[in-house]
Amino acid sequence: AVSDMEYIKEKGTMVIGITEYAPMNFKAEDGSWTGFDTEFAEAVCAKLGIKAEFFVLSDWDQKVNELNSKAIDVVWNGMTITDELKQSMSISDPYVVNAQVIVCKAENADKYNSLDAIKDAKIAVETGSAGEECVAECANVTPVAAQTDALLEVKSGAADVCVIDITMAEAMTGAGTSYEMLTKTGSLTEEEYGIGCRLGSDTCEEINKIMDKFMADGTLDALAKKYELTLVK
Repeated sequence: AVSDMEYIKEKGTMVIGITEYAPMNFKAEDGSWTGFDTEFAEAVCAKLGIKAEFFVLSDWDQKVNELNSKAIDVVWNGMTITDELKQSMSISDPYVVNAQVIVCKAENADKYNSLDAIKDAKIAVETGSAGEECVAECANVTPVAAQTDALLEVKSGAADVCVIDITMAEAMTGAGTSYEMLTKTGSLTEEEYGIGCRLGSDTCEEINKIMDKFMADGTLDALAKKYELTLVK
């Protein structure tokens, strides 16, 4: 039987499931994909002698199904490692530190700064995300397709707050951004990002080997500095 890594190498491309999520994967001015995970994935694929092909997931909650159907080969998009996901996919070693944070309009920063403070607020979260898990006990939660949609809900006033990854919150809110009227307040969790492969896939082991080399030679340190992220050490 052909292994998963052999399957990917034979077709010459690794199809990478992503959402548009700065600073991990986002569009540059020329329309090409860029970001920490984009550059990381391209560097790994170069080592493997294959091409990185980016596939936008229309529904983040369907990422496991997309993997299993072979519509994609990996999920590489600031994916928080959870015990639940470990049951349905093989996940790489952790590589970036993350947290789930509250984002609201700057004028409400003192009002919405903890889980207790938002329990009665209108909350927007990405469906199937770690943020959704954080607010599972809250009464007024609206799941949306993407974290960017959650930000739009707050910007428009449809939601009081959203709970998203700190990496996105820091990249997309505040002065000079499209969401300059929004700010992050309290952190609800501490997490780590991993790369998702099909359950039992040997692709995961190959990615880990290359990741170890990139951690040792400074490749990932340089990327983390470029995109203002913190690596798991």
